[in-house]
Amino acid sequence: MITVAYPWLLLLLPLPWLASRLLPPYRESRSGLTVPFLDRLAQVTGQTPGESSVVLHGRWLRHAAVLMAWTCTVTALAKPQWIEPPVTKSLPVRDLLLAVDLSGSMDTKDFTNAKGEKIQRLAAVKEVLDGFLSRQKGERLGLIFFGTAPFVQAPFTEDIDVCRKLLNEAQANMAGPQTAFGDAIGLAINVFDRSDAPERVLIALTDGNDTSSKVQPIKAAEIAKDKGIVVYTVAVGDPRAVGEDALDEQTLKTVASITGGLYSFAADREQLDAVYQRLDALQSHKAQTKSYRPRRDVYDWPLGVGLFFTFLYHGFMLLQATLSRHTRGRRPPGNAFPDTRRSLPRSHNVH
Repeated sequence: MITVAYPWLLLLLPLPWLASRLLPPYRESRSGLTVPFLDRLAQVTGQTPGESSVVLHGRWLRHAAVLMAWTCTVTALAKPQWIEPPVTKSLPVRDLLLAVDLSGSMDTKDFTNAKGEKIQRLAAVKEVLDGFLSRQKGERLGLIFFGTAPFVQAPFTEDIDVCRKLLNEAQANMAGPQTAFGDAIGLAINVFDRSDAPERVLIALTDGNDTSSKVQPIKAAEIAKDKGIVVYTVAVGDPRAVGEDALDEQTLKTVASITGGLYSFAADREQLDAVYQRLDALQSHKAQTKSYRPRRDVYDWPLGVGLFFTFLYHGFMLLQATLSRHTRGRRPPGNAFPDTRRSLPRSHNVH
């Protein structure tokens, strides 16, 4: 479908016609005929010389070419646009942030995979998260990795495949051997400050207690609640571990409870898979969609038509002039105008 961005410019189309009707015609004074004995001739004939006018009319082809050029120029100025078929785009209604623990204890091989083999905790987390991420639609995803210190691995993006690739490349001890769970929540709050999504969800996955945070997890959870952030905590590993590798389940439960989230524990891969299926079901929602019709400028179409007819007119006039010169060049040589002078009888007196 064709439309114009500035339809009011089409009011200029009748401007040449109005100018021809309302403005006075162009006049140019010039001598039509020079006669040295005009006064004497006027006396003999008894007539008084006066002024006269000659009105020149152009050819219809010239008028048509000018009219076409003007119409195409005004149409191009009105900025015609071609409206494309409607395009539907899904808008994210939720920003989902994953905080994954990469401390040294995540290298412990105490998880059982689908083949019954013992694999490291981080490898099991990657397998389950990969399936969880593949089911996410209509939202943006971000990644935070934390160990001794947290850092943003991927800001919010709709490219889920990039996040899955970055997650697969993560290694234990990449962020240090200790666990800074509270600082990871604090960093997540800063990341969510740049988000305008109505739903903000943080899924924190860790296998140990907080050992290096500058901000305690409980305090960070209270700030997250004020920011409208819901935190889901997932604990993995051996609850019988002691020292830095021990699970602080009470802190993880409190953080989830303060923000309105859930706490889950997974001692093996099957339990971990069940946890993420549960989270996936809790977070199911309908994505908002927005439909719009792209507009493509096609002002070059009328300009091309105008140039075509202009070149066609000038080409026709050039061809006509060439043929005219060629015709005059084929006339026989000699005096092209016969001598019409006649001699007068000698006995006749001329006065």
